[in-house]
Amino acid sequence: MLTDEIRESIQRSVLCWLATVDREGCPNVTPKEIFAAHGDERLVIANIASPGSARNLLGNANVCVSFVDIFVQKGFKLLGKGSVVRKDDPRYGELAEPLEALTQGLYPIHSVIEVRIGKVEPILAPSYHLTPDVTEAQQIANAMLTYGVQPRWND
Repeated sequence: MLTDEIRESIQRSVLCWLATVDREGCPNVTPKEIFAAHGDERLVIANIASPGSARNLLGNANVCVSFVDIFVQKGFKLLGKGSVVRKDDPRYGELAEPLEALTQGLYPIHSVIEVRIGKVEPILAPSYHLTPDVTEAQQIANAMLTYGVQPRWND
């Protein structure tokens, strides 16, 4: 389910957005900075400061996670079931390992949000549909102008 293209998109994305729903059906969408693919059918997210998301998952496991490369303006939406894996769970170490590598000990991880992916959908900026001849290079150049950033070249 998680193809190389999706994995690369996850690695290029600065944030993902986790949507959960509470027991009363009220939606909650929050940004998550530390996340990684885990195996072929899971995404793991560090619960650093997400008591609402964790609480919602106890009552309703349905989740949606979206991430977009802001320069290419492409990404993916993952639909599935989420659960909270606490530190006393035997699986915690395995699931937290890629997240701890990303944080390098800078952030406390209270638990891991494990998303078992059921469906994947691509996300494209509307400009790809409105101007079908637009290239990724043009999208990147436009985004850099919009955000006022310059490419950093590695020597």
